[in-house]
Amino acid sequence: MTLQEKFEKLKEIIKELDSVAVAFSGGVDSTFLLKTAQDVLGENVVAVTARSSTYPEREFKEAQQFAESIGVRHIVIISEELEIEGFSKNPTNRCYYCKHELFSKIQEVAKGEQVKIVLDGSNFDDLGDYRPGMRAAKELKVVSPLKEAGLTKENIRVLSKDMGLPTWNKPSFACLSSRFPYGQEITPEKLKMVELAEQFLLDKGFRQIRVRHHGDMARIEVEKQEREKFFDLELLDEVGHKLKEFGFSYVTIDASGYRTGSMNEVLSEAEKQ
Repeated sequence: MTLQEKFEKLKEIIKELDSVAVAFSGGVDSTFLLKTAQDVLGENVVAVTARSSTYPEREFKEAQQFAESIGVRHIVIISEELEIEGFSKNPTNRCYYCKHELFSKIQEVAKGEQVKIVLDGSNFDDLGDYRPGMRAAKELKVVSPLKEAGLTKENIRVLSKDMGLPTWNKPSFACLSSRFPYGQEITPEKLKMVELAEQFLLDKGFRQIRVRHHGDMARIEVEKQEREKFFDLELLDEVGHKLKEFGFSYVTIDASGYRTGSMNEVLSEAEKQ
């Protein structure tokens, strides 16, 4: 199937839904989905963004600005994952709890707005990683039209560029809870350490970064082509000093660089069930 055929299939899927609430984070996928849904359904679309301690302020502001720029109805809700029983203990199915809470709240918004269906931005590539949140989506009958249309992340970037969307080359983002090894307790203080560290590195010009929180140690992942920046000893000293200011005792650079779902690499198949 060609890219254009996938795009047409996506629009057909959305058109049949009549009215939708889009789980909108401001990332590459949900931005593309929201704009496409608006183009197809017009005023029968509402964007819903959840604020929480796992969602950086910079991401929220970007989502808010985009929703305002296209004139879509935008509703902001509070979804504090740390209040969900069991979530802060960081079990391997942590994302299930988070997404179940999120989609349940978005469904409440949809009902109040007289909107029929909730959409999320899962894409075809997500089928290749451990994604317990997709089970929550399935249970709550959330529709994932990008996945249904067979659109990959790269497809979505190409189409987003064609549409003039500012997110076409935006780095991938996952909630800050994904920075912690399974079984390590997640707290507001630890989340703030990660957010400050990642914002500092972004301000230093790094594009795609993760600061993984291993107790008192920070493990920094950057894109493979950006690893050489750390040969600048002044920068290396500054990064080490700053992250210690944020609360880490030790700061390390991951030699393998950034990769999606690196915390899942240690899971056995049984743990992924």
